[in-house]
Amino acid sequence: MKVTYNWLKDFAQLKIAPGRLAEKLTMAGLEVVSLKEIAGDFVFEIEITSNRPDWLSVIGVAREVAAITGAKLKLPRLTSPSLAKAAGLQDFAIEIEDKKDCPLYTAKIIKNVKIAPSPQWLRKRLELVGCRSVNNVVDITNYVLFEYGHPLHAFDLERLRFSSIIIRRGKSQERITTIDAEERIVDRDILVIADKFAPVAVAGVIGGIATQVSNNTRNVLLEAAIFDPLLVRRGRQKLGLQSEAAYRFERGVNPKMLEAASLRATDLILELAAGEYVLSRSCGAIKTKGNSILLDLKEVGRISGANIRTAEIKTTLSNLGFSIRTRAKGKFLVEAPAFRQDVTMTIDLIEELVRIHGYEKIMASLPALKPQPIFGSARDHLGLVKNILVGLGLSEVITHSLVSSQLLSDCGVSTGSTISIKNPLSKEQEILRPTLLPSLARCLAYNLNQKQDYIAIFETAKVFTLSSAGTPQEDLFLGIVLCGEKPLLLTKGLAKEESGPRQLKGIAESLFNRLDIQGHSFINDGIDKAAILLGQEKIGAITALGKEVLLRLDIKNKEVFCLELSLEKILAAMRKERKFNPLPKYPGIERDISIIVKEDAPIREILASVKEIGGEYLAEFKISDSYQGKQIPKGHRSLTLSCLYRLGDRTLTEAEINPVHAQVSAKLKERFGASMR
Repeated sequence: MKVTYNWLKDFAQLKIAPGRLAEKLTMAGLEVVSLKEIAGDFVFEIEITSNRPDWLSVIGVAREVAAITGAKLKLPRLTSPSLAKAAGLQDFAIEIEDKKDCPLYTAKIIKNVKIAPSPQWLRKRLELVGCRSVNNVVDITNYVLFEYGHPLHAFDLERLRFSSIIIRRGKSQERITTIDAEERIVDRDILVIADKFAPVAVAGVIGGIATQVSNNTRNVLLEAAIFDPLLVRRGRQKLGLQSEAAYRFERGVNPKMLEAASLRATDLILELAAGEYVLSRSCGAIKTKGNSILLDLKEVGRISGANIRTAEIKTTLSNLGFSIRTRAKGKFLVEAPAFRQDVTMTIDLIEELVRIHGYEKIMASLPALKPQPIFGSARDHLGLVKNILVGLGLSEVITHSLVSSQLLSDCGVSTGSTISIKNPLSKEQEILRPTLLPSLARCLAYNLNQKQDYIAIFETAKVFTLSSAGTPQEDLFLGIVLCGEKPLLLTKGLAKEESGPRQLKGIAESLFNRLDIQGHSFINDGIDKAAILLGQEKIGAITALGKEVLLRLDIKNKEVFCLELSLEKILAAMRKERKFNPLPKYPGIERDISIIVKEDAPIREILASVKEIGGEYLAEFKISDSYQGKQIPKGHRSLTLSCLYRLGDRTLTEAEINPVHAQVSAKLKERFGASMR
């Protein structure tokens, strides 16, 4: 959509420079994509969104300009010209085949016009917005189209046979030559304007060459109508055409602007082409009503964050064409104009107020949030468990709850107390699984057959067992299996870590720490086996699949390590409250301790001793390195403990840290027989 600065000044008293006006329009939603100075005027090219057909006119843009700048909107003064007496037009008729296709059609007849070139001012304005000048009458219809946003069309009345207009659908294989001198075929999907014999225009799209206004025209029929937007679009697309008229009809024109546009064009024709206004006919009617919306002034500030005063709200809405009535204190009943069918809710009114007020005037601020703990059931935190495991590098799998007795037997699981299905669909689905590990092991075997080198998978699902009373019960469990070498990207290059019980223990430790579960421990329960305890209760185990099981599953030259854990019990034990501490203000002091201890020295107890002696000074501690090999006695290992000492209210000194660190070393020597490296 193009519009010129001087054209806008016809409707709004502008005291703002074109460049500044372009900025304000863009901030208000009318994006000005280019601004050019041409022949002493400024041409704005504006990107119009599909929901704002009212902006497809100079008056529509001027209304926005007036609202933004505070200028008063001035519309042309229109008067109904007196009808002159004319013989031979009493039988002129308008016939509409289907009022859904064309709810309203009006025609004004002007006789004895003088076709001539348009005056300079009219040609210039049309050329600046990209429209070619033809003659005074055609130029006037185009001028009003751009000014009012309502398309018009002028026919040579003498070429309309039997002085009649029929608005109907095209007939099969019916032909019309349009004003671009192309012969086109229409059909029932295309709406046409016709006389008694043939189409004379494609409704809302393009006129026909047979009835176009030419230098020989003396009598003019001026059309102003409302056409079905879908029909106009369908007709344009079928004929492969595009026009300024179709562009507006497709998006919906303002019915209340029809008569004003028709009168404006009539006045200009009488002024610039002389002639006599002799007849005005119409067929059909259209009722338009805007939406009524209740606006609570408190909601304006709450939703937008803008401080817009009541007087500004009234002025803004009035300038945009809305009517306002006071409903109650602090509440208005606002009626949207007919040309604003996009405004249907309170939020739409608030958007109008804010964009005119200025988005740039809204101060940036953070939302006022009041964090509140949400306590749900233990199973509500299942997603958290899955996210933690995925973050640790595991992939989730989903397997069937029904398994075969053969699979359980292959994995060494007794079927004596399992729950069987009376009428299984197949042998593969005859027992409700009492454990997740057989299903995970079979999934792992499948992936190994697909040439996967490293597999780390988990599943959270129910297992089904019989209680001591012989009744079925179901529990939520977590199962994990690892196999292969995990690739690691280190500073020295790519390395690989062999899967084993330690990796599973580390995964379980990370899960417990993230869920803030206290009182858990790992107890060796044989070779490659460990029980997982919560307090004194066993809640899971870490195991390795035996060689016989691996053979039965067709897993060759691989070791497979498994973990199974009761999610019901660990989710019940997790701490749902979280306490967050601010980032430390003061620096810490890092110290390392390198010791040699027996291989079976419990790491948990070593760390507990470090924490006990470090007391309030010890902010963080961990085992940063573990080594077995040369220079380390057989049956022993070397551990490096990294300790970070720090207080929250001041910086620690060497004199405070040295005694504490020495006590930590002494305690490790005394309790675990550690020797310093």
